[in-house]
Amino acid sequence: MPKSVLKPPILSFFPSPEYPYSPGTKAGRLVYTAGQVAFNERKELVGLGDVAAQTRQTLKNVLAILAEGGAGPDDVLKCNVYLSDMRYFSAMNAEFQAVFGDQTPPARTTVEARLAEPEMLVEIEAIACVDE
Repeated sequence: MPKSVLKPPILSFFPSPEYPYSPGTKAGRLVYTAGQVAFNERKELVGLGDVAAQTRQTLKNVLAILAEGGAGPDDVLKCNVYLSDMRYFSAMNAEFQAVFGDQTPPARTTVEARLAEPEMLVEIEAIACVDE
């Protein structure tokens, strides 16, 4: 089964040449995103100090990658969320719920982790399954 790389226009600057990864991949019915943070299309980190704003931008990036693979929020099976501080959980959770709803949200793991840059407050990755 061939793998295709998913790289939406809003993330055209990723990855940097020194980092060998794809923003997303698809094989068969499965769509995977790499961990996304709150960079906008100008490679600016959105929402410095504001986890809600960073979560919104991060989810916008996740959804853009999923769309490249033919998936949307309802197709997401699992998300992993990494927070720089678990005190941000409530604000992140409200934004997550705004995208995924509360009727059939994806499975989710949320952990506290040190992220790539100290200004980054949230990182999210997703796995989705689409119809062939």
